[in-house]
Amino acid sequence: MKVFVAGHRGMVGGAIARLLVERGDDVITRSRAELDLLDQQAVRAFMAIERPDAVVLAAAKVGGIYANNTFPAQFIFENLMMECNVIHEAFTAGVERLLFLGSSCIYPRNAKQPISEESLLTGVLEATNEPYAVAKIAGIKLCESYNRQYGTDYRSVMPTNLYGPGDNFHPENSHVLPALLRRFHEAVRDGKDEVTIWGTGAPRREFLHVQDMAAGSVFVLDLKKETYLRNTDPMLSHINLGYGEDVSIRELAQMIARTTGFTGRILFDTSKPDGTMRKLMNVTRLTNMGWRAEIPLEDGIAQTYRWFLKNHSSLREA
Repeated sequence: MKVFVAGHRGMVGGAIARLLVERGDDVITRSRAELDLLDQQAVRAFMAIERPDAVVLAAAKVGGIYANNTFPAQFIFENLMMECNVIHEAFTAGVERLLFLGSSCIYPRNAKQPISEESLLTGVLEATNEPYAVAKIAGIKLCESYNRQYGTDYRSVMPTNLYGPGDNFHPENSHVLPALLRRFHEAVRDGKDEVTIWGTGAPRREFLHVQDMAAGSVFVLDLKKETYLRNTDPMLSHINLGYGEDVSIRELAQMIARTTGFTGRILFDTSKPDGTMRKLMNVTRLTNMGWRAEIPLEDGIAQTYRWFLKNHSSLREA
């Protein structure tokens, strides 16, 4: 296939693009300087010229709690605009198959665990990332609406918390796993004998290696249309993409300590909030169609740490 991967420079899009190239697809990519997805006319011209067979929409403005709280207008505006432009102009150019990448944050903050696809729009969203979540929900509904009105084959997958090569290790804007990996690495580098983590360590989170995410995404992209339709619903067509198991933040910290060689004390600042106590995806819909994640968390953390050491040389030494 000739596939346009939007967002190939990000961790998600990059992993999907690499997998598609490895299996022999003709992968088209553009940097933001070459194609601004916020510019509808530019996207329209690109689609009209390239005429891809399929589109993978992995481009997004993403970040952790700090970034979501600080830039809510940018998060909702940029994500909505990218989704609208890419999905509509793909349709205008005659692209019949598209895969939209969302996020597990689309679900209500108090959704029943593990979270099934049916939980969408059944409750209040987590306030800290509501603008981003609303944009991702809109992306799902865009795909469903074009399918219903025009007969397109636009699909959505909702990955759980992702990690792996290409992740963001910024001390303020990164997610919990890469943030902890950097913090423990720096503690070892600087000879510290303790690391303090916010909260009690009791909340449980699910983590999926980005290579598994790419494999699961391409699996969904490749599904025969009748298989996809038989296992989803026109108004509830998205598919959860997760590992199927979770760990506590305390267990995660202990894994990262072992990986980085940290032997000091791990402290928990219980004056800080825990957030949602559990967030685990129900992946029955995807496993029933024949796909399951393969990379164990501790193995994935070790692989990610090797990538970190190779690609963040400025952080190796004090």
